Amino acid sequence: QLQLVESGGGLVQPGGSLRLSCAASGFTLDYYAIGWFRQAPGKEREGVSCISRRGGSTNYADSVKGRFTISRDNAKNTVYLQMNSLKPEDTAVYYCAAVFSQIATLTPGSEYDYWGQGTQVTVSS
Repeated sequence: QLQLVESGGGLVQPGGSLRLSCAASGFTLDYYAIGWFRQAPGKEREGVSCISRRGGSTNYADSVKGRFTISRDNAKNTVYLQMNSLKPEDTAVYYCAAVFSQIATLTPGSEYDYWGQGTQVTVSS
């Protein structure tokens, strides 16, 4: 079965850190660019960060620049999202998605081939 599985979410205090993982099973991520997205209650899904197939190009939403870092380890078939200096407004379900392409975008559209089931991140004191 081809799927993406996110992990690493949880409850963290403001200013804290979490590292999310996105692991692929049933296929190799070598040929896929990856995007991270999030959706808060009552809001539309929004792009957070994306990384090219080989990891040489990354992009971030303005709201997370300087705080989040995306990376990938193709040998482990996994993409990561390191989240530092977390704020309550970062609270959301975080999803990773894979597109069979050199590059990805921050637009959560139909160009993505696979989506994970999401992992909850809650930032609260």
